[in-house]
Amino acid sequence: MTQKINVVYATADGALEYDSELAALGANGEEYWPLSAEDLIPLPAGATLFYLPGRAPLGLADDGTVEFIAEQGVSAVAAILPQGYTRLFLPAYQRAADVPRLPLFGYTAVAFKDGQLWVTARRTDDLAKWDPCFYNTPELSGLIAAKLAAHPENRILHQLAHCAKEYHCFTAQNIFYGRWEGGVPISPSCNARCLGCISKQVAECCPSPQERITFAPTVEEVVEVGLPHLVSDEAILSFGQGCEGEPLLAGKVLKEAIAILRRKTEAGTININTNAGLPAVLEELATVGLDTARISLFSADPAYYRFYHQPRGYTLDQVGEAICRLDRHGVFVSLNLLTLPGFTDREAQVETLFAFLRKYPVGMVQIRNLNIDPDYIWARLRREKLALAGETLGIAGFLTALKREFPKLMVGNYSRPRRRGSG
Repeated sequence: MTQKINVVYATADGALEYDSELAALGANGEEYWPLSAEDLIPLPAGATLFYLPGRAPLGLADDGTVEFIAEQGVSAVAAILPQGYTRLFLPAYQRAADVPRLPLFGYTAVAFKDGQLWVTARRTDDLAKWDPCFYNTPELSGLIAAKLAAHPENRILHQLAHCAKEYHCFTAQNIFYGRWEGGVPISPSCNARCLGCISKQVAECCPSPQERITFAPTVEEVVEVGLPHLVSDEAILSFGQGCEGEPLLAGKVLKEAIAILRRKTEAGTININTNAGLPAVLEELATVGLDTARISLFSADPAYYRFYHQPRGYTLDQVGEAICRLDRHGVFVSLNLLTLPGFTDREAQVETLFAFLRKYPVGMVQIRNLNIDPDYIWARLRREKLALAGETLGIAGFLTALKREFPKLMVGNYSRPRRRGSG
């Protein structure tokens, strides 16, 4: 007999319970899909459970009808996945009117089976460097204090110390651990107004989980942080963090800093996370030592790209041009694909993405669970009259199709260290 997969919910006093009568559902867009064992993995280490107030959990009754748990104070539950896992379904719930929007996290459906909690996800990368056990360790505070004492005037380090301690940002922490991918924020401004921007923006769609830097770093500050980090082949110095805007807007400082760094060392990888809206600036960075670039993309359809990214002074055409310019200089290009169940996996979206990948020399697709309140983005799509026509494959089906269509394309979740000329 097949073990039933049950709805998980939170009671009014915060306890986790499961409903023995209702089968668990996952939301794929605004559709509800019954969950199967193939959709589930055990709740991974490092995952965080969130209660979703004002949102009643939905489940499937034995007669096939979708029902919600109406008990007073009961709320749906979602998981926030650690890095290396791709969400397959959103949580299924019925939202009450006038409840606050959810903060910008990647909400994933949770279920109960075989006496334990499960999530609708796939492990899509296996780099052990991002295991939570390597972060927030007892020695971190001492490492932060020592580096700040050595460079008391460096504003970047003070920002990273805040991010490391308050937001538990792994790339910020790595600067103090002196290893792997370390993030260096450089730009307080942006030339896009992404709906799911996780730092300060002009019009907040949802509560942002972190603040944006308020200063423009100097070349000296960047080099002071970056040079000690570039000490091994595994080191990545990464510009374009969640606590900043678009790093290309600080292109002059960035170009000079990269040039100095590369005159002093050939070690490690210099990476930029960018919207690629300034192709000429990106090409200048490539000429002085940029090794890799990760370009954010919600959709390869120009209308949906504008809808989400709200670019200022550039279009998706400039993004494609930037990829070609980077390729001419041997820079390895990844797409940071902002993935949302019920959108990314729609046939029309899949077709336009595949056409984009055939046209432009992209070496890797990094799957990134889009952090946003699902109800907010569906409502915005309706308001903008952007129809979501066509069938959905499911995220698992999308991943299968992507690997089948592009067998040589790297698909994962993390940036890789790479020096130009290494293939």
